Amino acid sequence: MPQLLFDLRGKRVYVAGHNGLAGSAIVRRLAGEGCETLTASRQTLDLTRQSDTERWLEQMKPDAVIIAAGLVGGILANQTFPANFITDNLAICLNLIRGSHKAGVKKLLALGSSCIYPKFAPQPMPEDALLTGPLEPTNEWYAVAKIAAIKLCEAYRRQHGADFISAMPTNLYGRGDNYHAQNSHVPPALLRRFHEGKLANAPTVTVWGTGKPRREFLCSDDLADACVFLMKHYSDLQFLNVGTGEDVTIADFAGEVASVVGYKGKIAYDTSRPDGSPQKLLDVSKIKKLGWAPKIKLHDGLAGAYADFLAGGGRLSG
Repeated sequence: MPQLLFDLRGKRVYVAGHNGLAGSAIVRRLAGEGCETLTASRQTLDLTRQSDTERWLEQMKPDAVIIAAGLVGGILANQTFPANFITDNLAICLNLIRGSHKAGVKKLLALGSSCIYPKFAPQPMPEDALLTGPLEPTNEWYAVAKIAAIKLCEAYRRQHGADFISAMPTNLYGRGDNYHAQNSHVPPALLRRFHEGKLANAPTVTVWGTGKPRREFLCSDDLADACVFLMKHYSDLQFLNVGTGEDVTIADFAGEVASVVGYKGKIAYDTSRPDGSPQKLLDVSKIKKLGWAPKIKLHDGLAGAYADFLAGGGRLSG
């Protein structure tokens, strides 16, 4: 059993981004830790505003902060709104990390994304591959902001001894996702597309790209479990990858989604659309060595996500 470095029991834990895919899963997971979970809606607190963020943190005085907030989206959204993706995400991570230090927060975990790695990073991607090559152009604006969050945590640890850590999850899916028709990530986009194809008895459903890129997918509830594990048992300068250590082609993933949804037609590929990176598989040996591993199988996780979608979970605008 790994050493307990930070006891969550009796603590006030602020989850930034509690309505999002990762944040909502973290809130669910914290319910069993004997802590008080703090949240703030976007209407209550605009995290892109420095003074508002710092004032809220001073007033609420959380003992710990988990940063799952940010502007997220797929390839099209990143290409369409590059200024929004870099400015909003830079502001959120800076305001929360600097504000947490000023407010005396004892433990902070910043969540990033596997897109921080170079487009042609070695596979699987180890943590030390960061900043060793050019980023994937289709999401570099988001990636730069997430790299800044890593470096902010490192800087506050080096200069102030702050117990601020960061973790890089792989591609997520799960309950409460964003099913926007144009701006969502691959898993929710395909769940919605195959569902609509099934309802319409469409002979084919089109998937963007060639279907050849390989991707790793992690259920958001597994990520939440990893976050709690790291908050309790990890304290170091090095950020850690969080994933399954296994990947599939987009074509195979699309087939799995179609199976879960019950779509019986054919799958076509729009090769005029960009593929993104050829492969994005995380090296998860470091977190595995610490004693954490995911528990939810891909088919089971997708079935849970689809059931949540049918029950009205997530966001459907667009």
